[in-house]
Amino acid sequence: MSTLETRINQSETRIFKAVFPNTTNHYDTLFGGTTLHMMDEAAFICATRFTRMKVVTVSTDKINFTKPIPEGTIVELIARIEKVGRTSCVVRVDIFMEDMYSTNREKVVTGYFTFVAIGDDKKPQEIVKSNTTS
Repeated sequence: MSTLETRINQSETRIFKAVFPNTTNHYDTLFGGTTLHMMDEAAFICATRFTRMKVVTVSTDKINFTKPIPEGTIVELIARIEKVGRTSCVVRVDIFMEDMYSTNREKVVTGYFTFVAIGDDKKPQEIVKSNTTS
């Protein structure tokens, strides 16, 4: 059986996307809703890889958009387990923006997503039995 730290490290999830015109608004920057969708998906994959259970998003918190993401850039989403409770986990997702034709790279969005593990009965299930908080 692996340690909690090993499980956290092995569940880190990285996704790269190109920002194309069909995902941008009238300012030629990535839609905020599209950004949140990508973040929730990366967080879901990370939480699933960590728990190896069915999980559902129960909340988002502190989504900070520090800079617009223009069309024609590459984004990398990095999702990592930030906190583990008895039946829940919090995933931090950072988005880094890269210019396609230079080495410029900067963090532009950070957000936190809380997931609860559920069973077939849709009721919360324990993720880590030794932890007493949820």
